Amino acid sequence: MIALAVKASVALDIINSSASTHLSLNKVYDVTKFLEDHPGGDEVLLSATGKDASDDFEDVGHSSSARAMMDEFYVGDVDTTTVPTKTQYIAPKQPHYNQDKTSEFVIKLLQFLVPLVILGVAVGIRFYTKSSA
Repeated sequence: MIALAVKASVALDIINSSASTHLSLNKVYDVTKFLEDHPGGDEVLLSATGKDASDDFEDVGHSSSARAMMDEFYVGDVDTTTVPTKTQYIAPKQPHYNQDKTSEFVIKLLQFLVPLVILGVAVGIRFYTKSSA
């Protein structure tokens, strides 16, 4: 059985096997017989298996006749006590960013400028000590 969940805001653990598909709105619906007749195709229903499909169901904007058809596929209610609670994401701690990098900047600048100064002095000495022949 492939189970599908469409409900208010409760996540479901869904049972998968080969025979049926369930849909839920805080309720569970067996929509296996409707897979081939679904206007959006069976992929739409199958892609919503194993999760809360409430938003998927509501975002499409189903007609009142589509909502009325749901009674035909009703199986039971969701036991919300078995649903795991949502955990809040806590970002991992990162080392403090040192914004004062002036000493590193000065070192890199000196590493660039000192060789240029030495090269300039060497070229200057060579130019001024060269005797004209």
